Amino acid sequence: MLLRIIVLALSVQGEDHLCKLWTNPDIPLFSKTGDFMLGGIFTLHNNIIESKPTLKSRPEALNCKGVKYTGYQFAETMIFAIEQINNRTDILPNVSLGYKIYDSCGAVSLAIKAAMALISGAGEAQSSTLSCSQQSNIHTIIGESASSPTIGISTLVGQFNIPVISHFATCACLSNRKEFPTFFRTIPSDYYQSRALAQLVKHFGWTWVGTIRSDNDYGNSGMATFIKTAEEEGICIEYSEVIYRTNPREKFIKTVDIIKKASSKIIVAFASFIDLEFLIKELLLQNVTGLQWVGSESWVSAKNVATKENYRIFKGAIGFSIANAAIPGLKEFLLSVRPSSTPGNTGLIKLWEDMFDCSINASNSKTCTGLENLQVVNNLYTDVSELRITYNVHKAVYAVAHALHDLLACQDNQGPCKTNPKNILPLQALQYLKKVNFTVSNGEYVHFDINGDPPARYELVNWQLSINGITEFVTIGFYDASLSEGKQFIMNNNSITWADNDGKIPKSVCSESCRPGTRKATQKGKPVCCFDCLPCAEGEISNTTDAVYCMKCPLEYWANEEKDQCILKDIEFLSYDEIMGMILIIFALFGALLTSMITVVFFKFRDTPIVKANNSELSFLLLFALILCFLCSLTFIGEPTQWSCMLRHTAFGITFVLCISCVLGKTTVVLIAFRATMPGSNVIKCFGPTQQRLSVLTFTLLQTLTCIIWLVQYPPFPQKRINSDKEIIILECNNGSTVIFYIVLGYIGLLAVICFFLAFLARKLPDNFNEAKFITFSMLIFCAVWITFIPSYISSPGKYTVAVEIFAILASSFGLLLCIFVPKCYIILLKPDKNSKKHLMGKIQSKSL
Repeated sequence: MLLRIIVLALSVQGEDHLCKLWTNPDIPLFSKTGDFMLGGIFTLHNNIIESKPTLKSRPEALNCKGVKYTGYQFAETMIFAIEQINNRTDILPNVSLGYKIYDSCGAVSLAIKAAMALISGAGEAQSSTLSCSQQSNIHTIIGESASSPTIGISTLVGQFNIPVISHFATCACLSNRKEFPTFFRTIPSDYYQSRALAQLVKHFGWTWVGTIRSDNDYGNSGMATFIKTAEEEGICIEYSEVIYRTNPREKFIKTVDIIKKASSKIIVAFASFIDLEFLIKELLLQNVTGLQWVGSESWVSAKNVATKENYRIFKGAIGFSIANAAIPGLKEFLLSVRPSSTPGNTGLIKLWEDMFDCSINASNSKTCTGLENLQVVNNLYTDVSELRITYNVHKAVYAVAHALHDLLACQDNQGPCKTNPKNILPLQALQYLKKVNFTVSNGEYVHFDINGDPPARYELVNWQLSINGITEFVTIGFYDASLSEGKQFIMNNNSITWADNDGKIPKSVCSESCRPGTRKATQKGKPVCCFDCLPCAEGEISNTTDAVYCMKCPLEYWANEEKDQCILKDIEFLSYDEIMGMILIIFALFGALLTSMITVVFFKFRDTPIVKANNSELSFLLLFALILCFLCSLTFIGEPTQWSCMLRHTAFGITFVLCISCVLGKTTVVLIAFRATMPGSNVIKCFGPTQQRLSVLTFTLLQTLTCIIWLVQYPPFPQKRINSDKEIIILECNNGSTVIFYIVLGYIGLLAVICFFLAFLARKLPDNFNEAKFITFSMLIFCAVWITFIPSYISSPGKYTVAVEIFAILASSFGLLLCIFVPKCYIILLKPDKNSKKHLMGKIQSKSL
């Protein structure tokens, strides 16, 4: 049994099965045999001729229409590069490169079909049977131009470890090494271009844009990255339209209507030029001009789009493009090719027939000889002024050649060394392609990163009209993703042509910028770029344009009228050099001077009856206290300091208690003197001069002790009263302890009420020199002043609080001085005849009668 199994296994292993093709193999349009074979897949025609299957017979092979000149230029450039390398001795000496080039017609299905033909090697077979174990001798595939077909190709051939190098597939999705492990490209990924476009839009201050994209991998992926980056940059999308070449005209009309109705003046188009051509036709029909277009590299530097007619639509268009380059000898090569009916070289037949409007094989129309002169032809095939993408094909071929050269030379002893090209597998070429690095003739350094991408470098081009009326792509800036953040985008000083006729940078915003002093408030249901400008609240500012939030000013600052700057608040206190302060100082000094003058008068006439009769000792003490009261008001004026705050209220409290104590003593003396005149009364002995001094000392000492406790435990101190709604900082004295402050005031008030009560009782006592009625008036004024002081003190703002307190001190002091001492001075100075005992005794007798 074991022997049978072994024999069966050997027989199966030794048998070479034949695989039968279902249909005739696809023959490449261009082919040449070489030691190493390179595959090529290009879009040589724009569209597929659709045919309806009958379901009765095998479907016919798909045919293409619409010759694409740039695709033919790409294919011929690949052949040109291969011929160059074959003629060189420094790259792949004694080794030749061959090629097989297929047409994909821009369709994913035909691109995959071409890739399968390259893998299977079916194009080489002359029969419909192949060995199933036969492996393709294709080492690398160059192509495709669009991203979607390239994705299909890379997904298929990646299973066989065959490298694919694209010259124009920019979709960022192709950088995914897990899904596309064998993919490389000589054009940067759209990831960088999309971000660069968003930065470009932000650079010109456009925050309100519309977007158009191709409905394929290229457009969808590129626009997704752009929108994400645009949102990060604060750019809003008004509309996002999708176009594709196979869409019905009604769809393009709808897109044009949206463009016309939109308020944004900027359109970012991430689309292939083929798809855009259908939109351009409708834009031209409806004469939609004056919009600023921002484009991707697929169309913004495409010669076939930059026609004189299209310039009306795309005047001043800007976008990123691959750097232009020159390929020496390519022009001559393109003009030297000739069509041939030889199998494998039939690719030029349709190109030739289209360019010269003839037919090579048909006899019923104009016949082509194949010897027509290409020198007279001027189209995108023969135009080598813009070789931006064509140069990528050239670099792709050279990248493969350098990789194969390193493989044969066993450079750095990496990987297996092979001396026979027939034994080299695509996987081995893939390993060396990852490490390839070389410098091309123009000095550009070619290499691939870990994702198979080249360095991301772009030119920023602007559509401008030359003197001859030809659209030119003028370079106005550069973008290099390899540079550090902030230095990647560089604008030069070249003048830029804009879509607007006035030559100014177009403006495209949903809402006008909010000036400093206001903030943005998003409109409900609209993007963040649509907003209202609201003024900052009191005490808040915004010092930038389009501020989202208003900043609150620090406590010691206030917002100016424009609310765009915080200004240091003015410090307010009752100063000496202002008018109100000067007036109060004048009144205080006048009061002190007047009191001093009265003191001098009383001292000079101290021996007169009117001075002696009214307790001269208490009178002099009261005058001294009044001088202190007038002077203590000066401590309330000026910038509050630690010492002035401690002095002002304590000095006021003590001096006023001294005043009231003296007045209270004088009132008590009057009452007691009257009681002493009654028969059998000994009251005068209980309140003699000693008792009077002790009463004044006691009352004053109690207030002094309270003030000492106040200063020791809770001393007053200067403070800044900051009110964020005001423009000033009030510099004032904090009382330290409100309770003690009110105790001091309450004590003064209590003594004043007692004094007023006693004076009221003694107001009608029969005495020419009786002070009771004058003390009553003075106490009435004193109490009235301080009662009205309380609400005025509470309601007065800032420095006026201090002014009210000074006014109360001066008013009450003047009340005491004028009511008690001025009448006596009047008698002493103007009515000296009344200042006698005779007058006093006469008055008493008249009262008795």
